[in-house]
Amino acid sequence: MILTKDQFKKDFVKKMMKLYAQDVENSTTHMQYFTLGYLLKEYISEGWAKTTSRYKKYGEKQVYYFSIEFLLGRLLASNLLNLGIRETAKEALAEMGIRLTDIEDVEVDAGLGNGGLGRLAACFMDSMASSGIPGNGNGIRYKYGLFQQKIVDGYQVELPENWLRDDNVWEVRKSDKAVRVRFYGDAWMKPLENGSLAPIHTGYQEVLAVPYDTALVGYENKTVNTLRLWNAEVPPYEGEIQEDLNFNNVLKNKREIESITEVLYPDDSNHEGRVLRLKQEYFFVSAGLQSIVQQHKEAGHPMSTLHDLVAVHINDTHPAVAIPELMRILMDEEGLEWDEAWHITQNTMSYTNHTIMSEALEKWPVELFKDLLPRIYLIVEEIDRRFRQILVNKFQGNGDMVEKLAIISGGYVRMAHLCIHGTHSVNGVAKLHTEILKTQELRDFYMLYPYKFNNKTNGITHRRWLMLANPELTSLLDETIGDSWRRNPQDLKLFKKYKRDAEVQRRVEETKLHNKERLAAYIKEKNNIIVDPNSIFDVHVKRLHAYKRQLLNALHILHQYHEILENPNFDMLPKTYIFAAKAAPGYYYAKEIIKFINALADQVNNDPRVKGRIKMVFLENYGVSLAEKIIPASEVSEQISTTTKEASGTSNMKFMMNGAITLATLDGANVEILEEVGNPNIVIFGMTEKEVLDYYRSGNYVSRDFYNTDPRIKRVLDSLTNGMIKGISVEGRDIFKSLIDYNDEFFVLKDFDSYLNAHVKIEDLYKDRFTWNKMSIENISSSGVFSSDVTVMQYASGIWDTRMIER
Repeated sequence: MILTKDQFKKDFVKKMMKLYAQDVENSTTHMQYFTLGYLLKEYISEGWAKTTSRYKKYGEKQVYYFSIEFLLGRLLASNLLNLGIRETAKEALAEMGIRLTDIEDVEVDAGLGNGGLGRLAACFMDSMASSGIPGNGNGIRYKYGLFQQKIVDGYQVELPENWLRDDNVWEVRKSDKAVRVRFYGDAWMKPLENGSLAPIHTGYQEVLAVPYDTALVGYENKTVNTLRLWNAEVPPYEGEIQEDLNFNNVLKNKREIESITEVLYPDDSNHEGRVLRLKQEYFFVSAGLQSIVQQHKEAGHPMSTLHDLVAVHINDTHPAVAIPELMRILMDEEGLEWDEAWHITQNTMSYTNHTIMSEALEKWPVELFKDLLPRIYLIVEEIDRRFRQILVNKFQGNGDMVEKLAIISGGYVRMAHLCIHGTHSVNGVAKLHTEILKTQELRDFYMLYPYKFNNKTNGITHRRWLMLANPELTSLLDETIGDSWRRNPQDLKLFKKYKRDAEVQRRVEETKLHNKERLAAYIKEKNNIIVDPNSIFDVHVKRLHAYKRQLLNALHILHQYHEILENPNFDMLPKTYIFAAKAAPGYYYAKEIIKFINALADQVNNDPRVKGRIKMVFLENYGVSLAEKIIPASEVSEQISTTTKEASGTSNMKFMMNGAITLATLDGANVEILEEVGNPNIVIFGMTEKEVLDYYRSGNYVSRDFYNTDPRIKRVLDSLTNGMIKGISVEGRDIFKSLIDYNDEFFVLKDFDSYLNAHVKIEDLYKDRFTWNKMSIENISSSGVFSSDVTVMQYASGIWDTRMIER
């Protein structure tokens, strides 16, 4: 949009007076944030309305991205950037004595996600709008999100993340678009006189789903898409008041309903938690599909064209109930016969698989599923019955194969199987991941439906992770290669010609140092730890899970600590090891690893014998805004998951885009990063895919052999239990047992030697500043292919069959 500084100042002053009856000079930063936010929403609204009208007028096929998570991060800065008025606003505010960065810091991260799944969804939303793809998000408006993480005496403590305590300036409540979602009751098929069957559902609990819409602004174009998040509320009471209506029962019902949208990922280690989890999944899926069908009808389109004008994407298995729910709507409410409804459903739905770990593929006990969703269960049962007929014909009555692939089997409803059968496209999120799905984990499904399987490697939005997070590097790129990369990120490859340019190398190194200094100041403020910006910043930030192997990293640091203690003159470059991660509240082992990391950090950081050669920092409450501080300052990107376990990863791409060198296993998208940057510009270690799979097939891995034969491993593991590390008597014993008694599920000890050697290589490379800076430039210039703009255009043409309207 075109906006002068004078007009902006006039609008800002007027909005401040309207909201607070306050002049700007005497306003608080809090007031300034909400004034700017509501002013931006006004600027956005016209384009939002026009985009919605344009889609409707021209009958554009729209994408609806269904995801349990949308990890948006702060929207103020990105909206200013995408509107093209950030510099105007910054200068105008400065003339009024206000720093834009101070206002931006007031905004809290929306508590709508946890890790890579939610961040991917947010990147896709940004890229769809910026690429002119008609796209909508559909999810849950969590009141408390996941949790706010505090580290107390080294332990993770979970507190409510009340991100909605103050107004959410960006959302618009649409009460008139509310729909009703049904749980429980009894469902059956009633025979009619004409021989057909009619669905009956009685005794259900009804929940009101109220949508809150958020504008998703495209980068300097005229597209403003919508993220619709649903809030669970008690429906208004209708009908006569019953004599036995009890106030306490009313309150209990209210609490039960509102709990549906209170927290992300409720603890599913007990029955109540599992019920709530499935409630959440059906709630936002049913509400979203009802809304979509309603809009389709209001536009005057027949149901037979739904799949021509609507693409529903299932992001992981959480929204899998979209398949039977759309069948329910088409049959029960729109009167379609099974075959037509199934044709529409399959051609409307597509599915992204995000894991090859069988324990992470959702499945629900039949009794739980049937009790909570009786009508949906009847439909799933019929889908399974018909699918079994296909399997019997395909596998010539092989009962074992039928049971292996069936949707309902062994007392469970298997959601991934439902997704594969009930959609027209199944994609993995990295080349290696997709190949493993096709040749290993889902091989039999691939043999059944080879035409459905395809790969779409994940991506990240360069606007947030480079333009917003690293403005100094952004300016350097604009100076050297122009600004075409802002709209066409693959133009970053033009930067490669400067990899040997001494002045550009100096600027890249200077930019990194400035970012490290800012992060060091933050660490001092938050953790009261002084770190040296001239040390190597080695960073491991992501969800805490055993397969991501934060433990391997910590054991390596413990090894270095031992080397220093045994040899006071031990030669190593000073390193600052930075961790940040949340562990799921019920994931006890992951929380023990957090305690170990913090206990080790406390000991190493305060041991004068270390002489500053090692500093360890664990930054609490990892989220998007914290990542925006950490990633531009990082020099070594730890991507060390057990090979074959990480589907893709996206933090690897963010670090790469900011010039960090990836230290990685050949897992997930690390394989493709290697392909793009070339072997000299990445440090690879660890087992290959074949080695890992061979161990799984043969069962010949014996972790105790490494403990008995490698004195370095023995020394490190003994330190977990002999009292050397203070305060981890329980945690150290459990970690030791996991690695030795329970045979090291994720091959930490097998990769230990290779990992140590990789760190030696990192230090050798870092000593040669020309080589290191050249590698950094190679990584930046090779990162454009991993922009989510590239990814969503592949989805648009290869899966959704929709087009870009405007770019």
